[in-house]
Order: sequence, then C-alpha cells, then structure tokens
Amino acid sequence: MELQNKATSLWGNFFNVKMVQIRTFHMTWFAFFSCFFAWFGIAPLMSVVRDELQLTKDQIGWAIIGSVSATIFARLFIGWLCDRIGPRKSYTWLLLLGSLPVMGIGLAQTFETFLLFRVLIGCIGASFVITQYHTSVMFAPNVVGQANATSAGWGNLGGGVTQFVMPLLFSVFVIGFGFSEAVGWRASMMVVGAIIFVTGIAYYFLTQDAPDGNFDDLRAQGRMGEKKKVTGNYMAALADPRVWVLFVIYGACFGIELTVNNVAALYFMDYFDLTLVTAGLVAASFGLMNMFARTLGGIFGDNFGSLWGLRGRAFWLFVCIFCEGLALMMFSQMSVLFLALPALIVFSLFTQMAEGATYSVVPFINKKALGAVAGVVGAGGNAGAVLAGFLFKNTIDWSEAFFILGIIVTCASFMAFFVRFSTRQEDEERANFAAANIDTLRARAAKANAALEEGVAAIARKEGQAPAAD
Repeated sequence: MELQNKATSLWGNFFNVKMVQIRTFHMTWFAFFSCFFAWFGIAPLMSVVRDELQLTKDQIGWAIIGSVSATIFARLFIGWLCDRIGPRKSYTWLLLLGSLPVMGIGLAQTFETFLLFRVLIGCIGASFVITQYHTSVMFAPNVVGQANATSAGWGNLGGGVTQFVMPLLFSVFVIGFGFSEAVGWRASMMVVGAIIFVTGIAYYFLTQDAPDGNFDDLRAQGRMGEKKKVTGNYMAALADPRVWVLFVIYGACFGIELTVNNVAALYFMDYFDLTLVTAGLVAASFGLMNMFARTLGGIFGDNFGSLWGLRGRAFWLFVCIFCEGLALMMFSQMSVLFLALPALIVFSLFTQMAEGATYSVVPFINKKALGAVAGVVGAGGNAGAVLAGFLFKNTIDWSEAFFILGIIVTCASFMAFFVRFSTRQEDEERANFAAANIDTLRARAAKANAALEEGVAAIARKEGQAPAAD
C-alpha cells in the first residue's frame, strides 16, 4: 500500500522542522554522518595503529576488507527489518548497538582483536539503507531522488570530515593532554562511539516511521500491509534481475568510494610523502565532495525523470558511472600532487553523482519491498569494496590497482541499460510525478496568497493609523 502525505518539496521547507518529513530528513542525514564518521574514523590514524601493532601490508589489507565485509550482510538484513518494524526502531537499535564496537576497538592489543572490532564496526554501514528507506517514505516522486541523494551525500560527508578531524582529535589527546600515541587513537575512538550512542537515543524521540505515523499504528489502522507479508515481498524483490543489476552498479560507485576512504590517507603518505595531518586533509577532499555532488546526482536524476520518465533516470545513471571510470583511470596516472588532487576531485564528483543517480532509481523498482531493494543494492556497494580491497592487499602497485578499478567501472556502466520498466509503470509514475508537482504548485500558491493577504492587511492597518488629511 502506498504511503500518503509525502512531502512534495525539500528545499522550500528546508528549515521547517515542525514538518515530520523535514525533521526526519535532518535526523537521518546526521545519523548517517555520525555512522560514516565512526565507520572510517580509524582510517586516517592507521599509520599510528600500524606502528603500534606492527601490522604488515597484508594485515592492513585484511583490515580494509574486514571493515566493509560485515556491512554486506548487515545491509541485507536491515532492509528486511525496516519493512518489518520500521526505520525509526531499526536506526535506534543500530546506533545503540553499533556504538559498542566503535568504543571497543580502543581495547585492541593485537591484530586479531583489532580486525574483529574493525569487522563489527562495519555493521553500522547498514545505516545507509535506513537513511535511503526513511527519506523514500517521506518524500514524493518529484523530489525523492534529491532527498535520497542529499541525505546520503551529507551522511557520506562523514567519510571526508573524519579524514582531518580524527588526526586533529588525536593531536588534542597527544599534544594537548600529553597522552601517548597508543592512548591517543584509542581515546579518539571512544569519543566517536559516545556520539553514536547519543544520536541513537535522539533518533527514537525525534522521528517517526512515515508521514502519518509509525508502522505499528498504521498496521493497526489497516493502512499498511501485515508483517507476515514482508518476507514474501522480500523474496519477490530478490527475484527481480534489475535489483542485481543495481547491486553491481552500486558496487562500481559506492564500493569504490569505500575503498578510497580506507586507503587514501596511506596512499598520499606513501606515494606523495605527506605528513599524517596533510595526507588526511588531501584525502578529505574526496569525501567532502559529498556536500553537493551526490545531491547533484539526485537532482539530475529527478530532472531526467521529468523529461524522459524512468528510462531517463537509468540513462543518467549510465552517464555518471561511465565518466567515473574514465576519471578514476586518469587519477591513477597522476604522480605529482598538484595534478593528483584535481584528478581526485573530478573522480569524486562523478563517483558521488553516480551514487545519487542510483538511488533516484531504487524507489521505483518495487514499492512493496522498498527495504529489500534498498538493502540489496546497498550491499552491492560493500561487495564491490570487498572485491576492490583484494587489489590493495596484494603486492601490485596501488596506482596500478586504481587503474584496474577504472577499467572495471567503465565496463560496468553499460549494465545501466538493463534497468528497464514496463509501459504501465512508466505511465503510472508519470502520473504520480505530475500529481506531486501540482501539489507543490498549490502549496506555493497558498503561501503566496497568504503573504499577499498579510501585506494587504498590513497596509490597511498602516492607513488606519495614519492621521487624517487636513
């Protein structure tokens, strides 16, 4: 059953947190930001961890793989859980439980315990699925692409911010408080874990599952399908080939982003001879593009959808992935910093626009199993990161590994042409899109009319208070 009363405008009501849709939007991107920050919080400190725990290149490779491997299964599960108990409870539990390994990694004394906590931390990467799910049920078709892209993009921003904030936080503990480096990186992760825990509590009290209420209440009112149907719808989504095409495509964009977040700081330290803080700042430029790049992917996805329907969204996805692959190959060939940095930024732009374009398509695949589709596609990102991680675990040069990934991404872009929709669904979504636009125009007209009436009333009051002419 289609949920009602979705918001038809994002930017027009952006600061109106009294609207549950807008309040949920802000909470969900911040929660994802916190999770992403914690997920990759250890990455910019890996040179310190490497020296203390005496990690080999092979062990660092396993840590990179471990950090994204558990997320595959967590995302598959969390999509089912969202359909069953709702995004509000799902996010709350994920944040509360996920904070434990984030703080717990500070107890690691050996490679084995470090790897265990690194794998467990990866589970909070499932937060992405809930973020996309929650914005999808809150926003109408005319803005769902940009709402999804912005919430995820600003959340992914945590992966960039952590690249320079964590070294600075580490410096505060080491230089400011006089702690040893071994204590400094551990204390830094403790702080991040505490933030995750508090965010989980806030999410429970400040959001709700859907515009009209929580799933339990909507099911009691007969306005949503029963819980027992969730598993059946989930299996139906798994049988849709388009879901698995998007699984691969998302691996070619988000999977690459995860890999870069894990290796960028070390790459710039080892290949460009930068310091820990400087390498973190340079690596951060990749993640910081999420501030607007992923949003652009969603906005253009909605625009292509308005012009050419659902097939327009799929074509835009192809363009983004194809350009990402070319940009990645270009970046891999840069050997001096003043060329590598702009190449990294161009590569980041298309990578994150591709992610936004992917999730401008996802809400239209199967509305009865939105969680399943979002979860499977999201898991594809982590599967891609796991496979890419093996390139950085082996003895090949890391610049060569980036070039190989660029070739793979370029080839994967052509799979976007296999994301097709029936004529009936195209017509149905055009009607939904038009209806959402009409609602937006009506809302704007109502605001303009209210402002006009207030202006007329103000003039009347002013004239009534003016002294009479002689």
